[in-house]
Amino acid sequence: MADPQSHLDDVDQLMVEMGRAMINQDWDELARLNGQVRPMIEPLMAALESGALDAEPVRTRLQELQQLVDTANQSATRARQEAQEALKGVNENRQAAKAYQSVSSNRSK
Repeated sequence: MADPQSHLDDVDQLMVEMGRAMINQDWDELARLNGQVRPMIEPLMAALESGALDAEPVRTRLQELQQLVDTANQSATRARQEAQEALKGVNENRQAAKAYQSVSSNRSK
């Protein structure tokens, strides 16, 4: 069985990596890291339940992790909305260019 402190260290490292991915807006990496949350929390909770860890450091980490995940979700949603708006703008520009081309073609005839 792993040292209970190593479970806390693993969660700390995960949060560092998630924070780095958010700063870099690396949504693929953030999704990958998000998939590691549950497998990392399960042994932490088992150590807590067995009495190998005090409740306070676990509670603190879980609160910090929840805040980080919430912030990441908000950031990803905002980035997705910005991408949708940019795509909408590109489509509008493309339609305007086609309309101009159509008008210009008809004029030269």
